Amino acid sequence: MNRTRLVLAAFALAAVVDLACLAAGSGTGHALAKPLLMPLLALWAALRRAPRPLLAALLFGWGGDVLLLSDAEPAFLAGMASFAAGHVCYLVLFRTYGSRYAVPRARAGLLALGYAVALLGTVALLWPDLPAELRVPVAGYSLLLTAMAYAAGTRLGLCTGLGGALFLLSDTLIATGVAEWPQPPRPDFWVMLTYVAAQALLAGGALGALNARRAPTVTYGEMRVV
Repeated sequence: MNRTRLVLAAFALAAVVDLACLAAGSGTGHALAKPLLMPLLALWAALRRAPRPLLAALLFGWGGDVLLLSDAEPAFLAGMASFAAGHVCYLVLFRTYGSRYAVPRARAGLLALGYAVALLGTVALLWPDLPAELRVPVAGYSLLLTAMAYAAGTRLGLCTGLGGALFLLSDTLIATGVAEWPQPPRPDFWVMLTYVAAQALLAGGALGALNARRAPTVTYGEMRVV
């Protein structure tokens, strides 16, 4: 097994352990496994020659992961800021390496409309139940996250689009918890499941698209009949 596959296997193992700890209600196991996830994913991406904005996005995600292990409000705000910086890095990645014509204009327009409705509806519904000091930061963060999810779905392809959508879902679940809305059993499990899947799809989808472009084009003269 080469280094890239070994690191990817380590990331998958850490993700399974983290999710199992959350399902079992083990806060200690979660606190130990969660900080391993994004560094392992970033190392895997680096071994695949990932561009700097992608590596920066994953490492800012790691910063947010560590900060959100604390329940204190300053840690929550700092964690949200770290994730926001990661979304900016993703936007730079999509703008620099993506294509504005990756999906048809009609589909992009429908996606923009859907995300706009989701953003406005979610913020409007959450606003009265959020702590007053968190309303504006959460609204601003939600706008940035939605922009990232839209760009992910229109610049690099299906995998990154799914990743952006799952990131939006994961953070919406967190916001409903902050607003003290009714939660499903083991809400942290669902938050982490959607978050880990989102980051993996964003990283894998971006690298898949970029590596496909790096592959040399086979010319007619190079074709051989077996």
